[in-house]
Amino acid sequence: MTGIKAGGDEPHLLTGATGFLGSHIMAGLLAEGKRVVIAGRSSSREPLKERIRRLLHWFGMECREGLLEFHEIDFLKPRMGLGRAEYDRLRGRGCPVIHCASDTRFTEKNRAMVMKSNVESLATILDFATASGARWFHFISSAYAAGIDRFACPEAPVHSLRFNNVYEESKALAEDRVAGKCREEKIPYTIIRPAIVYGDSSTGKSLRFNALYFPVRSLQHIRDIYLDEIKNRNGMKAAECGIFINDEGVLHLPIRIFIPHEGKINLVPVNYFTKTILAILEKPENETFYHITSNRPENMTRLASYAERFLEITGIEVVIGAAGADAMKNPPEELFDYFIKAYRPYISDKRDFFRENTDRATGGVLPPDFGYEIFQKCMAFAVAADWGKRLFD
Repeated sequence: MTGIKAGGDEPHLLTGATGFLGSHIMAGLLAEGKRVVIAGRSSSREPLKERIRRLLHWFGMECREGLLEFHEIDFLKPRMGLGRAEYDRLRGRGCPVIHCASDTRFTEKNRAMVMKSNVESLATILDFATASGARWFHFISSAYAAGIDRFACPEAPVHSLRFNNVYEESKALAEDRVAGKCREEKIPYTIIRPAIVYGDSSTGKSLRFNALYFPVRSLQHIRDIYLDEIKNRNGMKAAECGIFINDEGVLHLPIRIFIPHEGKINLVPVNYFTKTILAILEKPENETFYHITSNRPENMTRLASYAERFLEITGIEVVIGAAGADAMKNPPEELFDYFIKAYRPYISDKRDFFRENTDRATGGVLPPDFGYEIFQKCMAFAVAADWGKRLFD
């Protein structure tokens, strides 16, 4: 793992800048006065530049727009969808590449699109890196690319045959393609694997409200259904499920969360993720894998207690063991199970992620311990933003 100079003042070419992690990488580079080449796509509603401007406003960094340049690309087209002249100008600059663009859907019905976006489209950006003589290729993967064949996950290439979902599988395949092509073309590269990234641990701010947020949002939705039923209807359906408002005015909502075994929920805040990325970019080591993970993961029992406290409800119970598979569920339990189906593997995960390379890059700086204070900040921001509907108001 020999160190190779990261480069001087040349800009980084960043993909995925309109996404959650990519936008924070962009903001982190801009905060350091670094120039960034944004390679991305317009949405159906607005062009790329306007999407980025909204993000700059959210970050309070409108004054840094002059450090950006924009190229509308499509990885599924030759030359990334660019005209020959534009492609050649960009290619001639040899920018280090940070490839963060990704399809993060888990469900099997989306397999074809996830594989196309996360694996097949790599050929175009890797060809660009080769043609441009890119100084570095940094690939943002996932800690969960490790698969489920083992519980001890080193910062090393993946050799798993089993995965929880197509997203994990696609990231493992993508890592292999990146490593193979970069070695073949002698392009220095890193593979960066974050765990579950939530909002800013200091402010609670976030641009996305999935993963950690989704079970809480689901419980809030179920709570509100039964509060409305009790207050504005006859309350019979609530009573049949043992749901009632107690003497303190708090809703008792009996929901058992069934998990097969006590596991780990590996959470890192996005501000820690960003600082760690910047440290890696400053002094990257060739052919090195980095886990951006917590060494003190949470568990579902504690998170359930945080959710009860925040939502002002009682009755949430985490049931550990195989018996849950055959348990008769009440209507709110069935609804909650339906809502969190995609995230179920991550609420009782048993994988341990080694992080020696990351500790070396950061000088041993660890993410903050996740307690109720951080949980409350993050969820309060999510509720105020109506889970993203009022994010840019």
